[in-house]
Order: sequence, then C-alpha cells, then structure tokens
Amino acid sequence: EGLPVSCDVSVHNLHLTDVDIGFYDSRFRLQPPLRQQRDRDALRAGLADGTIDALVSDHNPVDSDAKTLPFAEAEPGASAVELLLGLACTWAQQEGLGLMQALAVLTHGPQRVLGASLGTLQASVGQLAVGGAADVLVFHPDAPWTVAPSALRSQGRHTPFEGHEMPVSVRATLVGGQIAHAAEGVAAPA
Repeated sequence: EGLPVSCDVSVHNLHLTDVDIGFYDSRFRLQPPLRQQRDRDALRAGLADGTIDALVSDHNPVDSDAKTLPFAEAEPGASAVELLLGLACTWAQQEGLGLMQALAVLTHGPQRVLGASLGTLQASVGQLAVGGAADVLVFHPDAPWTVAPSALRSQGRHTPFEGHEMPVSVRATLVGGQIAHAAEGVAAPA
C-alpha cells in the first residue's frame, strides 16, 4: 500500500540465540527474548540486504539487584551502547561485508528512516557539514579489546557479551562538537 514501514534489530538478537542462555544465565534475559538460530540468520540476512533499516544497541542497563536473580525473576535488559560499534563491525566481518556497511547500519540507515521527522536538522544528521550538529565518533579500526563489565561506563554493567572480543575501539565521542567521552590517553584538543 506504499506505507512508510521501517524496522531495526538489536545487537543482541543479531549475535545471540536461545542456546546462548545456557543454564538460564540472567545476563541473557533480554526483551525481546533471544530466539532460534534460523531467526538470527534471517535477521542477519535482512540487515545485510537492506530489508532491515538499522542496527540498534537496545541499551537497557539493569542494576545488580534486579539482574542477579533467578532467570525468570531477573529484570530483562543489558548494557550495550558501548558495544554497538564493535558488534556492528563483528557482524560485518562475519558476513563478509566491509566497514562502510557496518557504519551505514548505524548511521545512514537510521537517518534515512527518521527523514522528514528531523526537520531542518535532516541536512546535517549523519554527515559532517558546515553548521551541522558535529556529532562524531572517533575509533581505531584495528584495536581489539575484550569486554569486561568493570570497564563499562554504563550505569548497569551486565552484558551477555562479557569476554567477547570487539575488533575496534572507540577513542572519542563528540556531541555537538564537544567531547563527551575520551579514551584514556586521548587528549582533548586545545
């Protein structure tokens, strides 16, 4: 009918399946819940071919009191915003896609979906432009690191990706041209 339909997929559902829950590990209690391998494979293919518009973190930090309960009683959710770029790059590598496609599902895809709802900001969102928003992420494309909850800055530090290796590392994040995050050893510009 020509309706403007869009969809996204979370990094959890893109990388994990119900088998990963193991013996009901509450770090894997998520919403939406993890599904079977064939579902994950369909999501991965849909993101690769553009049927799915965007990859999202589904960042929903949960404190220790609510997460360290038996699986059925634990609050669903996990910290993921700090892992989004690394998991996008992991997906792209596993699918034989390039870095540009990994970045596009995080930037161009969401910007395309938001479209007209951005109003006057639309011209600069998702790109560097004179007078634009200057929201920039600086990363090292070949600096792997291993996820450790103690290293996460999120309010909740529970993640099903503990121990996973991320292929890239974020060095700095600028929001509106101001440094919002800088990795250790990265100096702010004068």
